[in-house]
Amino acid sequence: MLKEGVNKILNSKSKIFFSFCFCFLIGIFVISIFDFKINLFYLSIVIIILISFVIIFFDKKFFVFILFCILFVLLAFLRYDFFQPKNNSNHISFYNQKEKVVKAYISSEPDIRLDGIRYILNTSEIILNNNQSNKVKGKIYLKSGLYPRYNYGDELLLKCKLITPEPIEDFRYDKYLARYKVYSVCQIKSLKKLGENKANLFLNYIFSFKNIIAKKINKLWHDPEASFMAGLLYGYRGGLGSLNEKFNTTGVTHIVAISGYNISLIASILLAFCLSFYIPRKKSFYLVISGIIIFVIFAGASASVVRAGIMGIIVLFAKQIGRNSNVNNVLILTAVVMSIINPYILVWDAGFQLSFLATMGLIYLSPILLVYFKKVPKKFSLQESLVSTLAAIIITLPLILYQFGRLSIVAPMVNILILWILPWIMLFGFFAVLFSFIFQPLALVLSFIAWLMMEYILKVVTFFAELPFASVQIKFNIFLSLFFYLLIILFIYKNKDKI
Repeated sequence: MLKEGVNKILNSKSKIFFSFCFCFLIGIFVISIFDFKINLFYLSIVIIILISFVIIFFDKKFFVFILFCILFVLLAFLRYDFFQPKNNSNHISFYNQKEKVVKAYISSEPDIRLDGIRYILNTSEIILNNNQSNKVKGKIYLKSGLYPRYNYGDELLLKCKLITPEPIEDFRYDKYLARYKVYSVCQIKSLKKLGENKANLFLNYIFSFKNIIAKKINKLWHDPEASFMAGLLYGYRGGLGSLNEKFNTTGVTHIVAISGYNISLIASILLAFCLSFYIPRKKSFYLVISGIIIFVIFAGASASVVRAGIMGIIVLFAKQIGRNSNVNNVLILTAVVMSIINPYILVWDAGFQLSFLATMGLIYLSPILLVYFKKVPKKFSLQESLVSTLAAIIITLPLILYQFGRLSIVAPMVNILILWILPWIMLFGFFAVLFSFIFQPLALVLSFIAWLMMEYILKVVTFFAELPFASVQIKFNIFLSLFFYLLIILFIYKNKDKI
């Protein structure tokens, strides 16, 4: 029976491609979970033997296919091992559990929160006990107060105790940081700024421009509306205060988070929005794609933002060409490429998982659900908002219950009530900021209209968040989550003719 199934796969190049990609992802998943050490010498011998068998038995299609599947699993093991830091004096993690003076520069946009700022820094030098310096590489994670603030590209001299990240209860803090290639946490003793503009100059200009935009937004609106608008326009999460908890309770955090979930959802609505104004589908497609690319660049083009943009583009690609095997291959190839770039994201990055699942929901589940909601009016993209929201909620729910243990009862209703107005807020907000550079009176008028619409969203979110049944604590284990995903897959498979 297995051989017959494999023979069917071998008759389709598309299925062969899909199978090998799937085997690579299985390999990444297995080594991520069990985290076993790889002996490169023995692994290389096994890979050479497998390649030799492929050459010798090349005419045995079934046997060669199995060998290639094993080979792709082993290549996944190899990629995961190469991602790990090497334990030598040239890597900063070698000095963990010691107090050292380190020279480093801020290599990603600072993460500003209510209780302080988180920085990720690239190290360049370490001062040894004999006052000699040694060139080092690797990243360190630093928690600091809200003031003084440092910017992307600032070079710092830090005296700190370097700590190896460890799991905190059931949270794999070590893996959370490892996905950023961070294997050392700095417990700060002292800090001194040495210089500026030491990182990527292009990103430095982008972040500087974002600071200018942030100042304009703060002049046009007060918090929380200012932070809300900043979240919509470029994913800023600071300044929302208690609203963050209300967004979590009502299941609408995605509207102010840069994720594939957010971008895919907004992109789908914007496409329907354009079509409702009789803009041709082809022009609408390129218009929204261009908007996503500009947004990704403006948001800083970090790895997570780029991934989110790719997910949004895949959803639009599916809508443009039709949902067929080409989309399947594009989706799994995207997961493979992202796992090659960073093998930690597949298992240890909840944001990637939610983005990927939401993308799958919008591609495979939403056309099935559309059959049941044909009577919902298309005006103001209501039908698109409802179907896309339900598809994303259904397919991400088992993972959310596994990762976070919270079920928002009111999420479907709140999303339906607010998603239709988001494109309008983003439109008026964008032009308000734009005209603030050109003609302030018009900017104030546009900002007032945007403020009214934001107030509507905040009132809706606040009302539903304060309901006693708004959310409940339900924790799924891994097996229950997988069982529900099996049910979802079976539902999609039985209704595949509708896709």
